[in-house]
Amino acid sequence: MMRTLLVRGMVAGLAAGLLATLFAYFFGEPSVNAAIGIEEAGGAAHSHGQEPDAAAHDHGGEEALVSRDVQSTVGLLTGVAGYGIAVGGLFALAFAVLHGRVGALRPRLSAALLAAGAFVVVVLVPFLKYPANPPAVGSGETIGSRTALYFGFAGISVLVAIVAVYAGRKLADRLGGWQGGLLGAGGYLVVMAVCAVLMPVVDEVPPEFPGSTLWTFRLASLGTQLVLWTGLGLVFGALVERVLRPRTTHHAAAAAVS
Repeated sequence: MMRTLLVRGMVAGLAAGLLATLFAYFFGEPSVNAAIGIEEAGGAAHSHGQEPDAAAHDHGGEEALVSRDVQSTVGLLTGVAGYGIAVGGLFALAFAVLHGRVGALRPRLSAALLAAGAFVVVVLVPFLKYPANPPAVGSGETIGSRTALYFGFAGISVLVAIVAVYAGRKLADRLGGWQGGLLGAGGYLVVMAVCAVLMPVVDEVPPEFPGSTLWTFRLASLGTQLVLWTGLGLVFGALVERVLRPRTTHHAAAAAVS
């Protein structure tokens, strides 16, 4: 059964990745192109008036290994689809662990709720603290520390969410499902708010960078993730419903007869 769920998770992840690629291409790539244009214009202005040798040293005839056209099409598809497959596999494992243990819900509804919760925990909360930035924003010298901060905060979010689910389940046994769920979710939000305040602030957006380009890119980045996780939850739920629903119906019928 685990292998079946894993395969369906990866298939659902691939389908969700394809949908997210289309969204990213039509809504994200224009802002990426605009940011790259700003970056190139800034580099040209920086090198203007330099000695020829210095300007040649700055740009040195370096050419991108992959053209921008390839990056925005095949590269985008490969990256997002590969990410979707990996996330789909992890999603299937999480579903196998949680389904039937946190509430008695239909597989389709369990998958939808898991996808919504994962989007909030893995994407939305880290995004609110460390939002994505387009090209020309951020120093190359700090990319390592910025990446570490983002993944560190995302890791904290996942760990706190696991504890919140466990605590909420225990509280639900005493207080009821609704109260336990609210207390678990509230505890998660409080802890993550404290962590967000305590962790370092990263603000490397140049004052002259257009705000419209910045927020268009960030919204497109968040929207791409939203499309991916929504598609993953819906497609995976439809696939596992066919596998798990007959078994659930059989158990319910057997219990009714007895």
